[in-house]
Amino acid sequence: MPCLGGARLVFNSLVPVSLSLCRPHSALRLSHLSYSSSTVTLTRWPLHRAFSVTAHLRNDLFNYTSGRWIINDALRHVERRRVFNVDGLRRLAAESVDRSPGDIVDLKKLAEGGFNRSFLITMRGGFQMVARIPYPVTVPKYFAVASEVATMALLRSSGLPIPEVYGYSPVPDNAAETEYIFMEFVEGPCLSDTWFDLGEGDIISITRQLAELESKMMSIAFPAGGSLYYTKDLEKVQRPGIPLEDERFCVGPDTRLPLWYGRRSQLDVDRGPYENAKAALVKGADKERAYLEQFGRPLLPFRRFRREGYQYQKQPPSDHIENLDRYLSIAPSLIPRDPTLCHFRIRHPDLQPSNIIVNSNMRVVGLIDWQHTSILPQFLLAGIPGRIQNYDDPVSQSMAQPLLPANLDDLDRESREKELELYRRRLVHYHYIKNTKKYNELHYAALADPVGMLRRRLFCYASDLWEGETLALKVALIDATENWETLTDGGPPCPVVFDAVDVCGTRKLDTEQTGADANLEVCENTVIGCGSEGWVTVEHYEEAMRRSRQLKEAMLAQAESEKDRAEIAAHWPFDDMDEEEYM
Repeated sequence: MPCLGGARLVFNSLVPVSLSLCRPHSALRLSHLSYSSSTVTLTRWPLHRAFSVTAHLRNDLFNYTSGRWIINDALRHVERRRVFNVDGLRRLAAESVDRSPGDIVDLKKLAEGGFNRSFLITMRGGFQMVARIPYPVTVPKYFAVASEVATMALLRSSGLPIPEVYGYSPVPDNAAETEYIFMEFVEGPCLSDTWFDLGEGDIISITRQLAELESKMMSIAFPAGGSLYYTKDLEKVQRPGIPLEDERFCVGPDTRLPLWYGRRSQLDVDRGPYENAKAALVKGADKERAYLEQFGRPLLPFRRFRREGYQYQKQPPSDHIENLDRYLSIAPSLIPRDPTLCHFRIRHPDLQPSNIIVNSNMRVVGLIDWQHTSILPQFLLAGIPGRIQNYDDPVSQSMAQPLLPANLDDLDRESREKELELYRRRLVHYHYIKNTKKYNELHYAALADPVGMLRRRLFCYASDLWEGETLALKVALIDATENWETLTDGGPPCPVVFDAVDVCGTRKLDTEQTGADANLEVCENTVIGCGSEGWVTVEHYEEAMRRSRQLKEAMLAQAESEKDRAEIAAHWPFDDMDEEEYM
């Protein structure tokens, strides 16, 4: 199959690409957990008019309308369609703030993310609140809703800028006929609205505020790992929890999505609470091993751009089981010697700009979207948030003070904009670490651990979904064997040994697959003009589909043989596909 990176050259002559479609809304796949929100404004009723919703608008309330996908568009919309009792939701919302349903003058869609749909409810007198409803496929639904509510309540009581929860139900057995959370509406834009326009002073201020807020939440000690709940909510489903000093709260099952995705929710496995660091390290791998033993079968890699590296052959689950066993054999040795890094702490699961609300003075006034929050040992929680880190850049890796090039004014417009964007990324990375060092010593100690990132890679890859590849975990295991003395601080010999030829072949494949990932990103962002997993705005959907078809036709025309043509057609990464066998 011809290298799909060549698509960039093909399209230079086909179409100038300048669409800015890049507010990615990932599908409910576990390799992508960062979601932005889009605001959709429905008709606003006059202040004193009786509340009513027409059938057409009710459908808008029930359906995803913020964007479309060039891959499996119909499936993504089915996953996000949630029919509920609108009048029942209104009544419950009003009751949660001691108001009458007649006080509600407006209910409109506010935002649609990867797991929930939010609605803005306006009442007489201008009072506003948010109702949030999970999608049908969001899991584990009961635990996710119950845990998020308790997490928000505890962190708010600790002085963090978290919306107040007015009411909730982790079950659909209520007047609204759906699970829901009613919460405070926090005024102000998301940081993502101004993220790419921040000046250096704002970057320093925002990263300092984030470091201070993370320090406050990471200073809260927990007796065990997992996720946080109100004790009464776990008692209702007869699940054991480990109580906090405030016995209204307890630590219970971990709600991280990889532990529950697809048929994994059917497994009778222990998902917490974790009484020690070793338990936290192994439970995710135990879960995935149990899944493969019960449901595993040979699969082509889910990411179709990477299938060429395996000669389009299905990969056996036994390979991943072998690497999970290797991981489990070394997991006890991954625990740091510093006991402070093993204390159970809490942190925002997805601290990206769209989950940070600021005011006109760029003060952080709200941290939202606490679903799937885990309590884990500090050494596993550490890390720079995805939209803030710039690790691929040598300057950021060295923590050198970012500087603009001396010849900036002499550069052409495109080169100048590229340098300014690189400078901005370096500034955000640099000041986040600098402020973390000053304001959050516990987190900085974990960040400064020379093998901390390797520990977290091993933990994440062993817990993650098997989707036809074991490469990421195997590479991390090879890295562990090659850095064993540093990793274990002179502990016992490594129980895992890889053949030198195997290591060479694995490294070579990893390099090739990294190139395939880069080619995919070029095709998504530069050629087709879509975000992660093919998401586009509604108005650009037809154009993106046209470009996708053009790209496929160009690649088929470049094919050197019928065999190549057949492989391109069968594994084209922007066509619809059957995802059922990967659940």
